[in-house]
Amino acid sequence: METTKEQPQVVSRSTYGIIAILLAGAFVSLLSNTLLNIALPSIMRHFNIASPSTVQWLTTGYMLVNGIMIPSTAFLIQRFSVRRLFLIAMSLFTIGTILGGFAPTFALLLTGRMIQASGSAIMMPLLMNVMLTSFPVEKRGGAMGMFGLVMIFAPAIGPTLSGWIIERYDRWDMLFHLIWPVALLVLLLGFFKLRDKKESIAIQLDALSIALSSIGFGGILYGFSTAGNTEQGGWDNPVVFISLAAGFVSLILFIVRQFKLDKPMLDFRVYKYPMFALSSAISIFMNMAMFSAMLLMPIYLQTIRQISPLDSGLLLLPGAICMGIMSPITGKLFDKFGAKILAFTGLAISVVTSYMFSQLTLETPYSTLIIMYTFRMFGMSMVMMPIMTNGLNQLPLRYTPHGTAMNSTLAQVSGAIGTSLLITVMTNRTKSYVESMVSDAAAGMGTQPTAAELQQLTAQVSGQATVHGINDSFLVSVILLVIAMLMSLFIKRTSPAEDKDPQTSPVSKVRQVKQA
Repeated sequence: METTKEQPQVVSRSTYGIIAILLAGAFVSLLSNTLLNIALPSIMRHFNIASPSTVQWLTTGYMLVNGIMIPSTAFLIQRFSVRRLFLIAMSLFTIGTILGGFAPTFALLLTGRMIQASGSAIMMPLLMNVMLTSFPVEKRGGAMGMFGLVMIFAPAIGPTLSGWIIERYDRWDMLFHLIWPVALLVLLLGFFKLRDKKESIAIQLDALSIALSSIGFGGILYGFSTAGNTEQGGWDNPVVFISLAAGFVSLILFIVRQFKLDKPMLDFRVYKYPMFALSSAISIFMNMAMFSAMLLMPIYLQTIRQISPLDSGLLLLPGAICMGIMSPITGKLFDKFGAKILAFTGLAISVVTSYMFSQLTLETPYSTLIIMYTFRMFGMSMVMMPIMTNGLNQLPLRYTPHGTAMNSTLAQVSGAIGTSLLITVMTNRTKSYVESMVSDAAAGMGTQPTAAELQQLTAQVSGQATVHGINDSFLVSVILLVIAMLMSLFIKRTSPAEDKDPQTSPVSKVRQVKQA
């Protein structure tokens, strides 16, 4: 008779070895997420690319591949062993990184970047799933704290590292050559050290689900990312509405199909567990608000204040280090006190510091910016992992792959929506401020200004107007964080709920991963 085992076994030393290898793989793959952002101008010069929107595909395409691949990871995690899936993911990532580093043309560089993204997309859900299935509920906070360190710290140091390399050497290819030897070493470690066995699972991937998921999530991500790109026309670009319409229709059809399948690719029944649904909602608002600093600070520092890419990255580094240090500590505090008090306190700190960022001026001291950003990241570090872990803790073990895939997918989608929202607010408010300030200045001249004088006035006020637009965008992030803070009051400590409908599972009994 088959039974469902809801508690993982005692953690062995070999399991810690597996997790260490997975953490290393996740670190290099996440580092690559943000490593190229500062290097885009250098790449444009090297390949003689005239349009910024063309080179932007190195980041937009990476995001799209992640958004398309991540929903399928729930199936991949159930279908393949940890070892096989890790080796596939790291092989793709390593091949893509090597191709990118040696690419003689932009087309090959973009191809390498897409291959790199296909491997990276698998790493985070795989690592999260191993963490959750390897540790008992009472120890998951500490384990997920280590996961949080990698998830937050790796992409946070990317701009600083790439800023230093570009400013010192002006060679974008070094960013790839820095990564691929490390990725190759991690791949070899995985090949020789990872050992696992699992029962065969009779599950096949539904081709229609793949198609609907790809069009749905891909269309939504591309639509919102295009809407946030003012160089491509923003919301006035007809591609935005075509992509969003196709994306939302396909996503609805995808969700309907998942409920009809006996073995869904991505099981939306995870949302019948209230704490998981609540944690997802809070995470959406958190991700959207986090992008306010990630997007707006580089614009403020480099475009308005004319601070170098390296100094801009260094300004953000203390906040990244703070989050890296706090993640394991927060995990331990979660095991002891639960998520509610941590989330509410962290969100309160984030609200205050985000409001402080809405008061920026052209003369805000560099040191003040460092302190504000570091405290903002301190607040964020108290929220993300506890919220995510508390929600996943309520899921029966067989739903864990679907929960981790759903969280990773929502992070991509909410990030794209946040980008679009905040850039739209900044652009529209900046335009409004420019018109108002030019009108006031022209009225003070006493005579009707000429076209040349109006152009000169516009140039003079554009910097101040942009700062006001950035401030208004930060106010939007304050509203998002206040909503998340209010929702955090309803958090309850959870443990795996009773699995009421095991017949819908693609796995009739939880597979056991054994390390030889």
